[in-house]
Amino acid sequence: MIRAVLDTNVIVAALKSSRGASYELLLRMDAGHFQPVISVPLVTEYEDVLFRPVLGIRLSPARIGAVLDRICQIGINQPIYFLWRPFLTDPKDDMVFETALASGASHIITFNLSDSHSIEPYGIQAITPDQFLLKL
Repeated sequence: MIRAVLDTNVIVAALKSSRGASYELLLRMDAGHFQPVISVPLVTEYEDVLFRPVLGIRLSPARIGAVLDRICQIGINQPIYFLWRPFLTDPKDDMVFETALASGASHIITFNLSDSHSIEPYGIQAITPDQFLLKL
């Protein structure tokens, strides 16, 4: 089964609209089509970002929490023993990379492909949700 790390921007997109590839990705994740990988720093960022009112997510805090709980239930919790910071252009992306690298995940699903050339030598492909869906 494919192991993949979800960048926060993908979860934000999924919770803002049920019509896009990001939402479909969460449905496929829930159905067991791929294995999400999480880490404590990554889930902390998910929580910090998703509960911001300025994002315009039209779900109740309880519903957002339920989505996060489900990701945590089915995700592989990867401890991070070695930090690669600073490695990528955006320091917040480092925790996504560290989670993928420590777990052996093959993909980081994100809308931010600007640093994809930096992670490819480590066997990790940065890919958009619609591109990842084509692989499933």
